[in-house]
This record gives sequence, C-alpha cells and structure tokens, in this order.
Amino acid sequence: MENRNLETLAQELGLKKQQVETVLELTAEGNTIPFIARYRKEKTGNLDETQIKAIIDMDKSLTALQDRKETVLAKIEAQGKLTDQLKAAIEAAEKLADVEELYLPYKEKRRTKATIAREAGLFPLARLILQNSSNLKDEAEKLTSEAFPTADKALAGAVDILVEAFSEDNSLRSWTYNEIWNNSEITSILKDQSLDEKETFKIYYDFADKVSKLQGYRTLALNRGEKLGVIKVNFKHNLEKMHRFYSARFKQKNDYIEEVINQSLKKKIIPAMERRIRSELTEAAEDGAINLFSQNLRSLLLVSPLKGKMVLGFDPAFRTGAKLAVVDQTGKLITTQVIYPVAPASQAKIAQAKKDLADLIKEHAIEIIAIGNGTASRESEAFVAEVLKDFPETSYVIVNESGASVYSASELARHEFPDLTVEKRSAISIARRLQDPLAELVKIDPKSIGVGQYQHDVSQKKLSENLDFVVDTVVNQVGVNVNTASSTLLSHVSGLNKTISENIVAYREENGEFTSRDEIKKVPRLGAKAFEQAAGFLRIPNAKNILDNTGVHPESYPAVKALFKQLDITDLDDSAKAKLKALNLKDTSEELGLGQETLKDIIADLLKPGRDLRDDFEAPVLRQDVLELKDLSVGQKLEGTVRNVVDFGAFVDIGVHEDGLIHISEMSKSFVNHPSQVVSVGDLVTVWVSKIDLEHEKLNLSLVSPRESN
Repeated sequence: MENRNLETLAQELGLKKQQVETVLELTAEGNTIPFIARYRKEKTGNLDETQIKAIIDMDKSLTALQDRKETVLAKIEAQGKLTDQLKAAIEAAEKLADVEELYLPYKEKRRTKATIAREAGLFPLARLILQNSSNLKDEAEKLTSEAFPTADKALAGAVDILVEAFSEDNSLRSWTYNEIWNNSEITSILKDQSLDEKETFKIYYDFADKVSKLQGYRTLALNRGEKLGVIKVNFKHNLEKMHRFYSARFKQKNDYIEEVINQSLKKKIIPAMERRIRSELTEAAEDGAINLFSQNLRSLLLVSPLKGKMVLGFDPAFRTGAKLAVVDQTGKLITTQVIYPVAPASQAKIAQAKKDLADLIKEHAIEIIAIGNGTASRESEAFVAEVLKDFPETSYVIVNESGASVYSASELARHEFPDLTVEKRSAISIARRLQDPLAELVKIDPKSIGVGQYQHDVSQKKLSENLDFVVDTVVNQVGVNVNTASSTLLSHVSGLNKTISENIVAYREENGEFTSRDEIKKVPRLGAKAFEQAAGFLRIPNAKNILDNTGVHPESYPAVKALFKQLDITDLDDSAKAKLKALNLKDTSEELGLGQETLKDIIADLLKPGRDLRDDFEAPVLRQDVLELKDLSVGQKLEGTVRNVVDFGAFVDIGVHEDGLIHISEMSKSFVNHPSQVVSVGDLVTVWVSKIDLEHEKLNLSLVSPRESN
C-alpha cells in the first residue's frame, strides 16, 4: 500500500510503520474500528480503538495538508515565482496555517489600496521611500494622477504599497506570532455587568494571563463571555520591542518608513496574528473539552447496571405532580401514576401521595426508587425518604436525568410508548437508566447527557463525531443481546446501520427470538460483510451453541471446536475451565492456527460466558435517608458519586440537592495535572466537607482528609 503519510504517522503516534499501514489497509477494506481492535489484534500489534482512530484521523488530516501544499505550489509555479527555498519551506510546513502564511504574498487578492497605487504607477516612489531619497516631495509631484492628485496623496499611496509588502513578509509575521505566543498577555475587562446577573464571568471582569499559559477552560469562558457581551477580550503586547525588531529591517529611516512600520505592525500583522492565535487557542481548548467530555461519557456509559431489580422511576415536579413509572427486572413497563407529593399541593394531596407510593412499593415489591435530579428533586427526595421509613428493604438513588426530556419527546419514545405523556416517558427513562445505563443512554443525543463543560461552545461536528465514537466503542466492548436490544442500541454495533437494526427488530417481532448467530444472516439487507463485522458483538443468551453468547467470533468456531476436542471438553463446567486456565498459550495457538492474543480473548470469554465488563465497575450509592446542606459540618466525612469531571475539578453527589465541588487543588497532597487523572464519572469516592456556603447553596469538598492536610 503506497501512502506518503506512513512514516510521519508512525513517528507522531509512536507506532511501527507496519501497524499504521495495516490499519489503513483494513479500513480501506471496509472493516470498522471495533472489529479491527477486537478481532485483528495480531495484524495490528494489539492496537486499541483509540489508537486505531488516531491513525485514521491523522491520515485524513495529513492528506488534506498535503493536498493543500500541492495546490499552493502549483499556483505559485504558474505565476513563475516558485523558488527552491520557497518550495522547501512549503513542503516542510506542518500546519495548514503555516502553508497559508507562505502563500499569502502570492494569493490572488481583491482590489486593495496598494493595488490601486501600483496601477497608478507609484511603485518607483515606494522604492525611493525605502532609499530615503532627499527629494521625495518633488518625485511624488511628478507621479500625481487623477487617482492621486497631490504629492501627499501619491506618497500615501506609495506607503500603502510598502505596508502591503511589509505585512506579507513571512519572517516578520512568523517572528510576531512567536513573540505574541511566548510573551504577550490575553486580557479581559467588564463591558456590561447587566448581562451577567449570576456573575458567572466575575473572574474575567479584570483578568490577564500569558497567552502560552492560558488554560483551555479559560479560553472557552473568555469566548463565551465575549460572545454574550459581558466582557471585552484583548491582548497586551510589548509594542516597543516589536517596533525595534521591525525598525531593524531598515538601514535608513524617515517619517514615511515609520508610518509603514506602524501600519504594518498595528493594523495588519498584529491583528492577523491575534486572530490566528485566538483561533488556535480555541481549537486546542475545544479538543481538550471534547476529549474530557468523551472520557466522562465513557465512564457514564460503563456505570454498573443494577440488574434484576424492580425499579420505580420518579420524575419530580412541583405544580404538575410527580410522574411515577414501575418497570420490572427486564425494563418492561408495568404501570404509571401521577402523585402530588410536594407544595404547592395541599396537605390532603401530599398525604394521598404517601399512600399511593406506599401502595405501589407493596404491590410491586419495589426494591429501588430512581429519583430524577431536576426541578423539585430535593423536596421529592425528602418525601421518598419519609415514606421509606416503613420500607427498610427499599432504597432510593438520585439519577442524573439530563437528556431524559430529550428522549421522552423523541420519535423513538413516541414509538415505544405512543399512549403515554412526555412526562411519564421521562419517568420510565429514569428507571431504566438505573437498570441499564448504556441501553437507555444510547437513545439520547450524547450532547444532552450533561457530563461535559462548554459543550455548546465547541465545534458541534467534531463533538458529535467523537461522542459517537465513544458510544460505538463502549457498545461493542460490552456486547449487545440481539433479542432484547432496541434498534437504537443495535445501530451502534459494528457493521450495522439504522436500516439493518430496524430490520433485526422487525424480524425478531415477526419470527420470535433468535436462537443462533447463523439465524441473524436471514435478516433482510444484512449481507456477508455486515455479518462479519457485527456477529462477534451480538449475544444470544439462550443459544444452543454457548459460543453464541460470547465475544468469540464465528470465524473462530472451528478452532474452538478443535480445542474442545483436544481437551475433551463437552460442557463449560469447573473441570473444563480448569483445563482452559492451564493451557500453554504459545503452543496451543500454534496448534490451532490462531494468534496468541485471539486465543487469550477466546479463553477469557469461555471462562465467563455472557460476562458484562460493566460488572467490574462500582454500582450507584443506594440511600434511605436524606441529607440537607444545613446538616453538614466542615470536616465531615461522606460517601459520594462523581457526576462530572471538568478541567478545574469534579462535581460529586453526596446526597444533598447541589453537587459539591472538589477543586483540583483538593484532590491530592501532591500536584495533580488534571482531575481526570484522579477521578472518573461514576466513581464512588470518600470526601470531606471543606466549605459550606448556605446563602448561595454551594458546597466544597476534598479528597484529602483534614488529618492528612495538616
């Protein structure tokens, strides 16, 4: 495979050239990232999904850069201005922005003041200015015209010619760029406080930081504050130093040359470099925010499911009442109800709500109540805790309901529950989100799940692509029960699309449950390639062939059959598992014609058929009583669940209405570069209360005990 990017890709990503080439070949053959990562480990050298995606993405980026270089070189050559030095500089450029900087002097321009001056024959006058001629006024008088009727206007036109040429000088622009990046400050001042009622941007009312040290979340905050009109963002430069550097380009000076320097610097080059730097800061900040959002989303999707529980979903509200939904152990809806548990409901209605909830708990043997964390959540939590005093076997959990309303109003929800109101659908989503977070959350646009920062301020296309990749990766790593999965969940399986997924569900509804992976081939539009890519990720729990409920790919079934014959295995009992554990991987893989990594994965699947990797993660915290902010004291030790991780810390649910903030400085006694190094969304953590602000209902927490911090 000929690819001009192979060497660069391998070097940049710290991989072997052969690994890069193999991934690009497999991708070109129509293989998906999950399939390559799971079933082609020997070919790629055991690369994971993230590494494979990095190769594909960087190859696209380098190809786009190379294509642009070729276009630029061809255009400059057509003008007869391509020197060996310029060609080498363009070919060596590592960024598109650098290519555009080199191309700038040769770019076809719209009509400028300098263009008009050149057309009027003022170029010789510009040369005389550079030579510091003593009779500039007289020479200018000779070159007056209808467009430049006086000597002064002719001289101004000559200055325009020099300013354009000077401001397109690549060495000057490059020096200015580096000077601003390394030594300038980015600043902000208050513009209109009335647009910031909650003082969200207070820290930026009078703010300054070195460009090179500006953190990503501050870049996005400055961008948002500026966009909303709250603050004005600017740069602070060492203009004197810049002026000295520019002046050194001229052996002789005069007032016109000073004007050229000032205009080039202040009106042309500095504004252009400021725009470029802010664009680059924003791009880097967006990438950081998207990566963090992706990490948080992955952690959230991998939260351990609470399987086999009768759950009551509780969608709180004040005036319109709380919507309840009981779902059985499989997520099937049993019943819905509306109660009025909190003010402004009358005492009689609240008393009736207690009776109704108690009746539901008794009638359906409710084990867990999942309470949404939206409006009226705190009051509803207190209400539930009061009722549960009579039901010691029942617990409650606060569930992040972000996106539940998006799902409940969606076409999918209308299809699933056509006869229910939007609010009742939300209650079902909240309950199911506890039972199987992954299966429920895939129904919602990831941007609506609420585990990012500044997600509305970043490139929505790039954000969607990255979040979709996370969802696809997790779905395939976990595996999907083909007999219970929604078409939405199935559409994230390697090789399947929306149409095929809907066809799988339609086939299932018409013919009953699938009994083997082979039967999946009968689904309309599911061809051989789609089956190859999808089969290993689809599970059939009650299949006759136990391999159909594992991650073992059908292409390896003959090898597994030979292995079972070799070890005299007929059933996966304890004796069989002991034999599998005792296998010599190297020798056995050679005998079976399998790679060692593939054999290792097969054995892991055979030792735990139907395993769910999410079972290795921590389950949500179950509660029976409610805490209020006023009940807390500084230094108090508590257990909590990480709800969100951001650049400056993490938000933790400890059972009070507002999540508490663990600032990055409170995460460890030693330096922490980023909160994601310490905690992830869904983690259960022990924290200590470090600050309570009752007036603003804010809570600060620490991962460091008071004893350790002293």
